[in-house]
Parts: sequence; C-alpha cells; structure tokens
Amino acid sequence: MRINRTDVDHVAKLARLTLEDAELDLFTEQMGAILSYVETLNALDTDQCTPTAHAVPMANAFRDDESLPSLGLEPALANAPHRTGSYFMVPAVIE
Repeated sequence: MRINRTDVDHVAKLARLTLEDAELDLFTEQMGAILSYVETLNALDTDQCTPTAHAVPMANAFRDDESLPSLGLEPALANAPHRTGSYFMVPAVIE
C-alpha cells in the first residue's frame, strides 16, 4: 500500500493537527516505511498460527468479589477538602 501527502494531511485534519510542509513530508515517509514493513509481514504464512489477543499468556489478575464492611462516613470524608454534613462539597461544573 502506498501513502501520499494528501492521505497524511487528511489524517492530520481528522486528528485536528496542523502540520507544516516539512512535517507532512517526514510523516509521509515514515508512514510509508511502516506500511511497507506491514506488507512484508503479510507475506508470512500464518495458516498454522492460532490467533491470540496477547503476545504472552495472560491470567485474570482480578480478585474474587467478596462482601466487606463499608469504610464508614467519617473515614471516607476525613481527607475531604470541603464537606457539607455527610457529603463531599465540590465546585459547580455546570453553569
């Protein structure tokens, strides 16, 4: 696959980036090199390879859910910079 300056400029605009001419030339060359390398990988015979989501075996790192006592009101609000009664007080974010 061949990439040109127009393609790079289009992708930059989608990403809301403004690129100078020198950057467009550089990124066109770099993206072209990446796509050329991917083309060499496409030439490999992968029929006997099982698709995987990870390069190394992964095990679930999550712990089992278990019911524990809650933290409690005072310890939960102990480090709150501002509070109103039993609630955190935060600045308004909607005008």
